[in-house]
Amino acid sequence: MSRPMTRRIVFTTLPAVLSGLGVVATLTKAGAAQAADPEPSRLRPDVPLLASSAGDAKSGLSRNAEAIHQEVFFKATCKRVFEALVDTAQFDRVTKLSAAMSAGPPPGAKPTQISAAVGGTFLLFGGQISGRQVELVTHSRIVQAWRVANWDPGDYSIAHFELREKDSGTQLIFDHRGFPNAAGQHLAEGWYGNYWEPLAKFLA
Repeated sequence: MSRPMTRRIVFTTLPAVLSGLGVVATLTKAGAAQAADPEPSRLRPDVPLLASSAGDAKSGLSRNAEAIHQEVFFKATCKRVFEALVDTAQFDRVTKLSAAMSAGPPPGAKPTQISAAVGGTFLLFGGQISGRQVELVTHSRIVQAWRVANWDPGDYSIAHFELREKDSGTQLIFDHRGFPNAAGQHLAEGWYGNYWEPLAKFLA
């Protein structure tokens, strides 16, 4: 079935972690890329290159973090897309169309709760996803501290949603960083099966 959106995904294929959401979506992988770090000698000529490809043992700097970049198009205004993502009643309807909730909420599932205020919290997918609103720019940008219930306590990633008008609709540019190693592939699939595809159905 064709999907009413374009895709561009940047991630490294690694084992899945997000099994709690029951993601079943299949993706066409447009490609994966890893940005090259500048040579340290260009920044600090006096510092020799001691780091391995995994990072610098002395400084603690890691160079192998995964990141997700996706772009999707919705045939709806930025206002409608923004409100669907931050309004409790609307996003609860989106979750009911998602892969994670296709069999209904699991026993003991918690209700959808979303604060539309900066600093406010959210609880999604029966309690499997939670976090806090870091930045909200009306009809334009959402930045969240976002975590999965089975991550280690205190582990939060950053989910960044940028909304731009395009062709009488909305181009959503999404970036996700800071999630645990080995979570990339399953998270990338989960954003489609649990966010973009049900959101497109809801907005249709």
